[in-house]
Amino acid sequence: AESLLRTGRSFGRSIHALCNVHAMVSNGIARKGEQSEEPEEAFTARERRENKMFAALLKSLLGLEARLMAGDSEDILLITTMLQKGSSSARSEDIKILKSIILDWLVVPGDTLFPPMSANVKADCGFRHDATGALLCPVGIDWNNLEQKIKSGELKVSGEQWPIMVYASYTYNEDAPWKGLLQSSILLKVFRQIFTSRNGPRNIGMHTSLTSVTPASIAYAAVQARFALLSSAVFSRSNTVTDSEIFYNCVIDRLEAPDNIREVDCLLAWWNRLIFPDHTPISRLISKNSVLAKIKAKRMAIKLAALGNPETLLHQLPDNES
Repeated sequence: AESLLRTGRSFGRSIHALCNVHAMVSNGIARKGEQSEEPEEAFTARERRENKMFAALLKSLLGLEARLMAGDSEDILLITTMLQKGSSSARSEDIKILKSIILDWLVVPGDTLFPPMSANVKADCGFRHDATGALLCPVGIDWNNLEQKIKSGELKVSGEQWPIMVYASYTYNEDAPWKGLLQSSILLKVFRQIFTSRNGPRNIGMHTSLTSVTPASIAYAAVQARFALLSSAVFSRSNTVTDSEIFYNCVIDRLEAPDNIREVDCLLAWWNRLIFPDHTPISRLISKNSVLAKIKAKRMAIKLAALGNPETLLHQLPDNES
């Protein structure tokens, strides 16, 4: 049971945070069984994505596939219930931790927020306070001009409208929408809080094979950062006020769209440079002086140059965050 809970925690953070695990597993078993002869084209884009999630889940725990394929309906329900519980508990744990520390990241050490906000009173956050509202303000909208309409609820912000806080330096370039996207300092801090610690990887690193940043892990950090800044005290997938599920799916869709492969590769290279500096897609060690190493270094330099110098962002973080 404990191994299933750990696997569920890792699954929710790095593969998919908000899926119905039982439905996903049941559909995955069906595709490996009676639908195994069906061509890839026979499935919808959503079904193909779900199948990738199922395959990733099976790889995350030794023996899980055998247990699922040999189990009856009760066995499968028990397994998926534990996986879902693990995913939900990880999300709740991260929400609790971030609620208590994210406000500290909004001010320079020694300064205070005005009006003051308490980490224990989320009702004062969100669009009701300038410090959090300005970060949650959708890109392309001037917070200073529409602040009152947003605060009063006259202008509703949906999950499809990405907050400016996902952009580096909280700056959006409408002529280059990928520039700085999902590279903000607060998003980086949230990611590190969730996935790493001073002493190395937390549970997700120790209990899975995760050695590089995944699109889903970036999306998870983004939805956690956004929710931590909102005024809602309870996370709910179906909450139409926070629209967390819609926002999460929008990020996933953007990062998994075939047309965005080049941009996403550059983005992942940037993230891995900061989070997993030893990450390499090559499965064997390469001599630093080899031709392959030189080619790899040149390619990485080009990718990072396309997104800006990551060291610049590192220097913007407090000493205890870099």
